[in-house]
Amino acid sequence: MSLKDFALHMLTWWNGQTPGTRFHTWRYGEFVGTDQFGNKYYRSKGGKPDPALGFDRRWVIYAGETEASVVPPGWRGWLAHTTDLTPDQEDFQPKEWMKEHVANQTGTPAAYRPRGSTLSTGERPAATGDYVAWTPGE
Repeated sequence: MSLKDFALHMLTWWNGQTPGTRFHTWRYGEFVGTDQFGNKYYRSKGGKPDPALGFDRRWVIYAGETEASVVPPGWRGWLAHTTDLTPDQEDFQPKEWMKEHVANQTGTPAAYRPRGSTLSTGERPAATGDYVAWTPGE
């Protein structure tokens, strides 16, 4: 590990797990599985309920930058306690209408820009005529 990677790991939360998360995971976590993006999923050891919550804690250690949109639907359901089975256990099969995962594109050139947006390409459509501008004194 380079000095830069070590510093990023120790001082930032968006570049993987922090030392506190690493210690908590080592002390109280139980590895559950990995998704196709390399994210690792954990829960309280033995599925023991947290006294404050009444159910087990579940968390993800991201493979790269911390970005919630890289958690696939099957794992998202497990993290949110929608299902108690991991996608591996329930043999999760995406429905035919489900699309492949695409990371959040906000702030990138690939971001969605609807027709009429000042950032979209092309000519802006004319106003529909249902808007009347306010003029002072009228």
